[in-house]
Amino acid sequence: MTRLEGKTALITGAARGIGLAFAERYVREGARVAIADINIDRARESAAKIGDAAIAVEMDVTQQASIDSAIAEVIGTFRRIDILINNAALFTAAPIAEIAREDYARVFDINVGGTLFTLQAVAKHMIERGGGGKIINMASQAGRRGEALVGVYCATKAAVISLTQSAGLDLIQHGINVNAISPGVVDGEHWDGVDAFFAKYENKAPGQKKAEVAAGVPYGRMGTAEDLTGMAVFLASDESDYVVAQTYNVDGGQWLS
Repeated sequence: MTRLEGKTALITGAARGIGLAFAERYVREGARVAIADINIDRARESAAKIGDAAIAVEMDVTQQASIDSAIAEVIGTFRRIDILINNAALFTAAPIAEIAREDYARVFDINVGGTLFTLQAVAKHMIERGGGGKIINMASQAGRRGEALVGVYCATKAAVISLTQSAGLDLIQHGINVNAISPGVVDGEHWDGVDAFFAKYENKAPGQKKAEVAAGVPYGRMGTAEDLTGMAVFLASDESDYVVAQTYNVDGGQWLS
């Protein structure tokens, strides 16, 4: 028997990258998945590639009406949500002296506000229907320490770790396990944008920062989206029922805790 047989998962920011890898793995484990993304066309393409076990829903995690509408659509189709992965996030970088208030507000609104209010809305559904559930937040090694050019992003991911602890301690009384995954550096198309920030502020050639980062991973390479899926399955399964308010590093040995 597959580990998530009969479960329904909602995954935000899942039209591509890490979120899509989670969706594909969950379906292989027997779950049905809702691919939630602000880019509904790409979400539909991804859901179609996965097959009948996946649907696409449009969600802007900065808008409560959009969150509520997407959740209602998933419940209307699948009748319930057993698992939530808060994966939607935005990266930014700038020296402290150059951080723009507008950039700060947008990144916090997506990375922290989006996580909190999507978590809240799904938790309300889980409490109302009973039977508990699993909520997984996506943190980052950036939330474990500050970095000179990544002050805002690091702060958002530190907030996600703290929010995971608070929500985990609060919601376990309802049988809802809240935990988080903290990736290290994960290769993918998003890293083109990350690399461009460092090329700009550290005067590096395109691709140089990525190569340097990869060389610094004790495992010997950058991570892949697939490297994270095992932990995502564990935290969504019955095997993690006694795991509460924890953040797990899946980073090739970059952060020791």
